[in-house]
Amino acid sequence: MHLVVSHAASSSEAGRQALQSLQLPHLESLLPRFKPGPFTGIDENSLNLPHEHVLARLQGWPARDGHLPFAAALARADGIDVSDPDQAWGLVTPTYWELGREQIVLTDPTALRLDEAESRALWQAVRGLFDSDGWSLHWGAPLRWYTCHPSLSELPTAALDRVIGSPIDPWLPDRKAAAPLRRLQAEVQMLLYTHPINAVREERGALPVNSFWLSGTGKTEAPGHPGSHVVFDDSLRAPLLAQDWVAWAQGWQRLDATRVAELQACATRGEDASLTLCGERRAQRFDTAPRSAWQRLSQRWARADLVPLLQVL
Repeated sequence: MHLVVSHAASSSEAGRQALQSLQLPHLESLLPRFKPGPFTGIDENSLNLPHEHVLARLQGWPARDGHLPFAAALARADGIDVSDPDQAWGLVTPTYWELGREQIVLTDPTALRLDEAESRALWQAVRGLFDSDGWSLHWGAPLRWYTCHPSLSELPTAALDRVIGSPIDPWLPDRKAAAPLRRLQAEVQMLLYTHPINAVREERGALPVNSFWLSGTGKTEAPGHPGSHVVFDDSLRAPLLAQDWVAWAQGWQRLDATRVAELQACATRGEDASLTLCGERRAQRFDTAPRSAWQRLSQRWARADLVPLLQVL
C-alpha cells in the first residue's frame, strides 16, 4: 500500500501554528520504521502542486510543470473520448471572480454549489463562443467542463488549488501565448454578466458564475501503472483552502486513525508500505526498509517529531 496525502502542511503562519497542536500517534510511531526518500522539490511559485507532480510521476508522465495533463485523464474518467492525438485538453472550471479595489480573487468553486441543471444551462450558453473560436467544449460534471484545442499542448496553466483564495494575476497564462484564451475568457465573462441564471442565483443569495479557470492542460497520456496499491487522500484539501485550521487538524486526526493506521498495520505485517506527504512546496516519500531484530525492538517505542518534518513541506 502506498498512501499519498495532499495538503499535509501549509507554509502560512497560521498553518505552521496549527502543526504545533497535532496529535497523530499512528504517524508518529510509523515514520521511524520508514526510510525517508528524496524530496520532490517544488516551490510555492510552481504552477502545479507537489502532490500533482507525485501523481504524475506515479503515472509515468513527463515531469513538466504546468503541463501535467490531468484534464485529459479526468475527461476520460468522465466518459469523454480523448483519443485524438492531434488534440490537447484543458479543464474548464466555472468560477466566481471577486473584484476588489486592487485585485481579483478567485473564490473556491465549491462555494458556488452549482447543480447539474444550472451548470448544463451555463455550459450550453457559452459553448457557442468556444465553438466559434475552434475550441470544443464538453460537459463532464457541474464543476468539470473540458475544452480541447491543439494550442493547449504547449500552454502552461496553474492548478486551480494554487489560485483559490488568491489574486489571479500572478497565475494567469502568459499574455502573448494565451491571447486567444484571454479573448475567449473576456467574451464568456460578458455573456455570463447578464445571463438570467446568474440573476436568479443572486436573488436567492448565491454567488454568480462570472468566469472560468483553465488548468490541467496537455495531450492525452496513456494510463499509467503505478505498481503498488496507491491510495490518494485529499481529505485535508477543503479545510486548508478555507484556512479552517481547527477543521484541518481534526481532519489530520481522522486520517491518522484510519488511513495511516491501515498503513501501519500493513507495515507491521511485513507488507510493502510507502507514504508520501505533500505540502504546498515539497513532497517527501517514505518507504519500509529491512530492519534487524534490534532495530525492530528499539523502533517499537520510537516516536517521530512531526513538526519539523511537516514544516519543510
